[in-house]
Amino acid sequence: MASMHVELVSIESSIWSGDATAVFGRTTEGELGILPGHTPLLGALEPGYPVRIVQESGEELHVAVHGGFLSVHKDGDVSVLAEQAELAEDIDVARAREVLSRSDDDDGPEAEAARNRALTRLRAAGEQV
Repeated sequence: MASMHVELVSIESSIWSGDATAVFGRTTEGELGILPGHTPLLGALEPGYPVRIVQESGEELHVAVHGGFLSVHKDGDVSVLAEQAELAEDIDVARAREVLSRSDDDDGPEAEAARNRALTRLRAAGEQV
């Protein structure tokens, strides 16, 4: 099966690097599925949604990505450039639910950002929201 090289990095560190058969994410223009040979593109990631990477082994990697871009290069490599990112297994689901509950009572840009981060974490962890 064909694969592509994927780099997922945040400002703080490299989160994951390897070969994958697919990358899925939601940009401000809509849901994207990237397969090997995809045309080059650059998209801003939509707040509140995780990125899913299907590794060459078939295992899926779910990542809560907070702010950033998804880029497909001319050579077919894919970069996910995040302001902040967390692997699903590192997410504290109870804390994310608490933050989501508190953010429902508040208005303003800070509350919206907290809500989007909580939603992203919960979705990446496979939780219903």
